[in-house]
Amino acid sequence: MNRRLLVGVLLIGLHVFVGVTLIPDLSLGLLGSALAWGYLTLSAVLMRYGVLVRGGGNALLAWSGLLAMGIFSSLAIFSLVRAFVLALASLLSSESAELAQGSALAVIAAVLVVTLFGVINARRTAAIAERTIALRNLPTALQGFSIVQLTDIHVGPTIKQGYIDAVVKRVNSLSPDLIVITGDLVDGSVAELADDFAPLGQLRARHGVYVVTGNHEYYAGADSWIAEFERLGMKVLLNRHVVLEHDGGRMVLAGIADYSAELFRPSHKSDPVAALAGAPVDVPRILLAHQPRSAKAALAAGCDLQLSGHTHGGQFWPWMHFVRWQQPWVAGLQHAGGMQIYISRGTGYWGPPLRFGAPSEITRIQLSFSGA
Repeated sequence: MNRRLLVGVLLIGLHVFVGVTLIPDLSLGLLGSALAWGYLTLSAVLMRYGVLVRGGGNALLAWSGLLAMGIFSSLAIFSLVRAFVLALASLLSSESAELAQGSALAVIAAVLVVTLFGVINARRTAAIAERTIALRNLPTALQGFSIVQLTDIHVGPTIKQGYIDAVVKRVNSLSPDLIVITGDLVDGSVAELADDFAPLGQLRARHGVYVVTGNHEYYAGADSWIAEFERLGMKVLLNRHVVLEHDGGRMVLAGIADYSAELFRPSHKSDPVAALAGAPVDVPRILLAHQPRSAKAALAAGCDLQLSGHTHGGQFWPWMHFVRWQQPWVAGLQHAGGMQIYISRGTGYWGPPLRFGAPSEITRIQLSFSGA
C-alpha cells in the first residue's frame, strides 16, 4: 500500500470513528444526524485537497481544505480522549447516558473554542518576542546588538501579500542591526508566489538580511527560490559564513542548508563545518539552521549560538507534545554543551490557519556579554 493510499484510508477511518462514537450521543435527531454525517463526508473530501494544496491553488478551496484539516484534527483528538474516558468509566461501572451526552457536547465545545481562538491567533500579525542572549566572547562594541529573527513564514495558500506587508512594517519599525530568516519562507513555486512574497524584499537592517533554506524550500524548488531571495537583496548562507563588523567589533554569521536538504539536492548537504571553514575563532559565532536537530553538529563545529525554527512551537494543541519525537526541543532558549540554541515558534503557520497554545513571534534578540 503506497503512502498516499494509506493516508487516505486512515483519514476515512478516523472520520468514521468520530461519526460512530460521537453523533449518536449528540441526540441530533434524524435530520441533524444526517447533516452531521454529511459534514464529516465533506470534511474527508476537503482534507484531501488541503493535504495537496500549494500556493497557486484556488483560494476558497485552499481555505476550506486547510480549515477542515485543523477542525478535524481537534475533533479526532478530543473524540479519542472521550472514547478513552468512556471506556474507563464503563470499566468502573459508572458510565451513564448523561456522561455520554455531556462528554459529546464537551467535545464539540472544545473544538469550537480551539478553532475560533486558533484562527484569531494565527491570522493576527505576530507579536514581538524580546529575548536577551548572553555570549561569553561578545566584544564591547556588540553589547546590545539587535537581531530580528523571522522563520516559518510559509507564504502560500492562505498567507498572502497583506499578511507579509504587516510583518515587514512591524520588523522595520524595530530598526534592527541585522535580520535573519531561518527557513520555510514559502509553500509554492516562484511563479505562484512572487507577488505575495515580494514585500519581504523591503526588509531593512543596518547589516542586511540573511536567509537559510528550510525543508519547504526544497518541496517548492530551492534553486529558483534561492535566486529569488538574492534578487530581492537577501543574502543566502548556503553552508558558508560572513564576518560582520559593527562599530569596531566583529562577529561570524554562518548558515547551513536544511537538515534534510541532501535528500533533494545532494550538493546542498547540511554542513556546519564547511559553513565555518576559515572563520575566526576569537569572536562570537552564530549559526542559522532551520531545524533544531542540527545543534549536535553545530556544537562540534564550534558555534556559540544557533538560531532555528521548524517546530512552530507545536502550532496548536496537542501537537506541541509530539514535536519531541523528531526534534530535541520545541521552542525557546535551550543549551547543548557550551552552545545556546534559540528556537522560534515561527512568524506564520503551516497548513491549518490555527495557532492555539503556541503564538507566532517576531523575535528581537539583543546580545549581551556574559562573564561566565
